[in-house]
Parts: sequence; structure tokens; C-alpha cells
Amino acid sequence: MQGLRWIQMSEAERDEFLGQGGTGVISFSTGVEEPPFLLPVSYGYDGELEQFYFKLAFPPDSGKETAIDSPVSFASYARTGDGWRSVVAAGTLEEVTDLPNETLAVQGMWAVDIPRVDIFDRPREDVTFRDFRLDPTRMTGRKEVQTEP
Repeated sequence: MQGLRWIQMSEAERDEFLGQGGTGVISFSTGVEEPPFLLPVSYGYDGELEQFYFKLAFPPDSGKETAIDSPVSFASYARTGDGWRSVVAAGTLEEVTDLPNETLAVQGMWAVDIPRVDIFDRPREDVTFRDFRLDPTRMTGRKEVQTEP
């Protein structure tokens, strides 16, 4: 019977896995007695700068407004033809919504491919979206590998 183990991805493997964008889960830190605030999200990724970009929805009473300034962890994962892959990044979000167009952060947002998010319980035009960048303080990638019995 074959076994499995996990090893670190190289930066090139990590960047290839993340591509220019995809989906994942973002987790906002909360108080000690509270569980983290988790959300499925779409992301854009700039491999050259190793930065993530998010277009987050802020529907009324979503809870994001109170958590947005907290430290975050972001995870993207998928089963590929070569097994499971995952990347976890941590840091603090920086809002880029109102920054001037000539800033690196805004131009970085334009350069990535964030998959469109559909809001099912209300029309998209009724939801406020804001743009954010994550310049991770920590980022790791892992991949599944087969081991011999």
C-alpha cells in the first residue's frame, strides 16, 4: 500500500499553483473567546510581488466591517493531477479602493484575474464591493507526494 506525505512547494510551484487568481478561504482573527471569522473568497495573485488581491462584498449586517482590520490568514487549495496542493498566507489587509490609479497597489489590482463573485440573495448592484491587497508576512505552500511502501 502506498503512503502519502507532504513537502514544501518551491516558490515557482507555489506561483504556478496560484496562477493569476482563483478561490480560497480568508480567515479574520477575532477575540480569544470567539472562533475566527471565515469567508470563501475569490482572489487575484501577483507572483512577481507575491501579493494577493481581493474584491470583498460588504452586504448589510455581514460582520466583515468589524473584522476587516484584524490580521488574516488566507488559504487556497485544490486537488491537481499530481495530488493535493495548498498555499497559506498571513498578514493584514490594506484597502486599495480609494487609492490613486498610479499607485502600485491599484495597478497590481488591475493586473490580476479575480474570478467574479455572485451574490445569490440580492442583486449585485445592491452590494458594496471594496478592493484589498494582502502583502503576506508569511506564506507557505505544500504538496502531496506519494511514498513507497
